[in-house]
Amino acid sequence: MDSLLLSIHPSDPVWIAIAFACGILVKSIGLPPLIGFLLAGFLLNALGAEGGEFLATTADLGITLLLFSIGLKLKLQQLMRPEVWGVASIHMLLVTLLIAALVFALSFTGLPLFYDLDLRTAVLIGFAMSFSSTVFAIKILDQLGATGAIHGRIAVGVLVVQDIAAVLFLAFTTGKMPSLWALALFLLLPIRPLLLALLEKTGHGELLVLFGIVLALGGADVFELVGMKGDVGALVLGMLLANHPKSSELAKVLLGFKDLFLVGFFLSIGMTALPGWNELLAALVFIVFLPLKVGLYFGLFSAFYLRSSTSWRASLNLANYSEFGLIVGALAATTGWLPKDWLAVFAIALSLSFILSAPLITVRDNLYNRWRSSLKVFERKSRLAGEEDVYLGHIRVVVFGMGRMGSAAFTAIEKDLGEALVGVEIDPQKAEEHRQAGRNVISGDATNPDFWTRTPGLIDDLEWVLLTLPTHSANLAAVQRLREMGYRGRIAATSKYADEMDALQSLDVDFAFNIYNEAGIGFANELNGLMR
Repeated sequence: MDSLLLSIHPSDPVWIAIAFACGILVKSIGLPPLIGFLLAGFLLNALGAEGGEFLATTADLGITLLLFSIGLKLKLQQLMRPEVWGVASIHMLLVTLLIAALVFALSFTGLPLFYDLDLRTAVLIGFAMSFSSTVFAIKILDQLGATGAIHGRIAVGVLVVQDIAAVLFLAFTTGKMPSLWALALFLLLPIRPLLLALLEKTGHGELLVLFGIVLALGGADVFELVGMKGDVGALVLGMLLANHPKSSELAKVLLGFKDLFLVGFFLSIGMTALPGWNELLAALVFIVFLPLKVGLYFGLFSAFYLRSSTSWRASLNLANYSEFGLIVGALAATTGWLPKDWLAVFAIALSLSFILSAPLITVRDNLYNRWRSSLKVFERKSRLAGEEDVYLGHIRVVVFGMGRMGSAAFTAIEKDLGEALVGVEIDPQKAEEHRQAGRNVISGDATNPDFWTRTPGLIDDLEWVLLTLPTHSANLAAVQRLREMGYRGRIAATSKYADEMDALQSLDVDFAFNIYNEAGIGFANELNGLMR
């Protein structure tokens, strides 16, 4: 087939149609659409399609906006926590050494691609495979509404530390060190108040969107001008806004743009190379190694005092290989340090790890419940802040999700219930803000199988559970946890769409509220009262 017929060009809808078809097909069987986009990339490659500048630009925009969004939710102090930088550093070192040893041992076996590799090349391959994918993990966490959960925050922190290490490696190996003008980047700190003031003035419409895009792309360009990786610039600019109340709103309005452009990224991964038998065999070696990589994460997280459920969830979010492996491989191939065939191996291993990891995350809690007793053996007696046991006393009603909807519901019933009411917020910082405002709110994750373990007695006298979690999938998971714990009280949950209401009612939720419909009804009732 003529490759020109399927070249990735902005005016050619064919590749968009193929990506959509594969995405909706994969979604119909319960898997994330991004797997379909990867498969679409392989299909387009098999049909002779060429990526082109447009697809590369689209992928770069997606990654830039993604890292900017990460920065909006990331506090610098999170990176300084031992369970973040300690786990990231130790894990990278151990995986690099283990894979290097494995590859070097296989160089004596006569296996294709491995034969006669030297130790330096083996270490380089180990380093390339030591990272986990920032793009994939953040995408999954966003879908689950878990970026603010303790396991989500720790996973993101580990990924950022890894990305910083990768950037430093690339700078060192290319010999392209930052220019002296890079010191001028410290001027970003004194202009931060100006950026925050501008954010405050943008309102809630198109100016807010433009402000975010300008900062993300502008930050990337500024960092590249001084010899640093542009993606780091987008991340830093996002972090400068992280503590502002509107940062979460900015992240939400950029979500659609980010997701759209990331389609280009996943397509480009699939189009990197067609798997041959030799490349596929080599990639399978690293897929077989993947459980050990996950096990190392779990062991290290447990050693740093995380509960077994938190360690398990964070580890599975990191159960993949990274796009940085492709970048390192491409650099090594151009410098002659690594045979070019290995670039295809990295692409296949990356794609397969995504395909395996995504469905694994959907059943992670079922697997945890099955292996709970074995996994809890690795728990330490000490607890991190946010993981400690909480004794609440006699509670009749609990509100999960203390955003705008949950806070309003909490306020409406607080006078009648007093101390028999508790709110549960996934973000520890927001939970603390509620406590400072005088509300009985704790930090916790309703979807975590061990939440009820760290709140002994909470379920005993519980009569009502109100679910106002940020995503529909989180509400469904919370209902499932409640049923697993034997809760027989009443459940009310919010939804945005009619099909979400149907899904909730199919799980025997007592009351499912469409927030838009109910808001309209409430508005009309208020008007009727005024008109009488």
